[in-house]
Amino acid sequence: MWVLRVLSSVVFLFSIVFSVPLAFDVGGRTCGLAYSLSLSAFYFFLSVLGLITPEDGSRFRWGLMRTLGLAQWVLLPALLIWCLNRFSVDGDGSGGWVERTFDGKRAGYDSVGQWLFGPGGLVETATIGSWGKMLRWSTPVFQLCEGFCSLLVIQATGQISRWLVNRTRSDSWMIGLLVASAAIISSSVYFLWRITRFPEIGNVDATLIGVTITCALFLGAWGIGSGRGNPVESSLLFAYMVLCIYQIFTDYLPTSPADAAPALAPPDFPPFPPIVMAPYTTLMHALSTLPSTIHSAFTFITAALSTITPSVIISLAYRLFVLYASTRIIPAVRESGARALSQEASLEDSDGAGRLLGLLSWFSPSILIAVYTSLLMQHFASTSGEGQSGEWWSSQGGDGGGNVWRWINVGGTMALYALELYLGKEDFDGGLTGHWKAD
Repeated sequence: MWVLRVLSSVVFLFSIVFSVPLAFDVGGRTCGLAYSLSLSAFYFFLSVLGLITPEDGSRFRWGLMRTLGLAQWVLLPALLIWCLNRFSVDGDGSGGWVERTFDGKRAGYDSVGQWLFGPGGLVETATIGSWGKMLRWSTPVFQLCEGFCSLLVIQATGQISRWLVNRTRSDSWMIGLLVASAAIISSSVYFLWRITRFPEIGNVDATLIGVTITCALFLGAWGIGSGRGNPVESSLLFAYMVLCIYQIFTDYLPTSPADAAPALAPPDFPPFPPIVMAPYTTLMHALSTLPSTIHSAFTFITAALSTITPSVIISLAYRLFVLYASTRIIPAVRESGARALSQEASLEDSDGAGRLLGLLSWFSPSILIAVYTSLLMQHFASTSGEGQSGEWWSSQGGDGGGNVWRWINVGGTMALYALELYLGKEDFDGGLTGHWKAD
């Protein structure tokens, strides 16, 4: 059964990652927000239903949850098609939903019912507008949570590495961890060098980058020299600072388009022997004879995948990783050490933090959709669908965005780590590894 659960989770994650940017790219900002809101509302209802129904093995609950679980695979494409048909690109920049609803626009509707529930009516604009505003104002929360959870993961990794070195009292783990830390720092320096090559970096940006890197190096040296940190923590902190800077100044794409390669003349001889070229030619001929529907579906999938930006996917994957790791680290620090790392938080936990994490885990699909939509909105605020900075997004009423909160996250993370070093103790056995046995 666990294989089916893993497969279902992978398919769910792929469908969300695939469909939400498609709704934004094809239908526009309103369509993307409507589709994201519909998905989040459905999974929120599914989570609430799972919480309030009894778990005593009743057939009603089993049948209801199984039916809704199977219905989601039909509901997701149905919601996408409905949103694409219902909501069109609104590029007139007519302001927020309050202005569009109450600023003399009611005369354009034939009845009160159409004004309330029709296209562009009060219910539609209020719900989608409120969802968009909530995601925009939640961006700082998601950003600061990412920094806090990243610091938790960094410190937990440092404590585990210290425990590994002290357990055996040998040089093997020490040398291996030093090599890994050196590799992390070398990779970070490479990406830092790439950041310095970006043409859009100005004097203020260069100053902020210099201050950030200097503080990160100082904190790393302070932690290693005082014994309150170690090379693993310092290298991971430096790598996270470089990652934050890289997210601010690049879209994970080349800074300039590659020059078109000149057309090559066909070779006089096949590139592979006939025993290889014959099956390849047969396969390509068989693919060319497939129905046009399959070719159209393949073209559609390829075009849809092109709307998924690598920067958003990398940011989403990293944010989900640190958030999920924090749900395992916090109970491990509070209670039972290593044993809690293999246990998920639940509502039956004895402490309030465990119950809160268990409650959040129930609503993880809705949180995932909100986090992903927020990242997409940040991306679209900085680059448009045609490659023009912000024009495509701003023309549809989107906020121009900014990187202020990312810089605040960088400064807050380093300040919190400095406070941890100041209040810490040398050779401190952290709460994560204090429960572990070391012979």
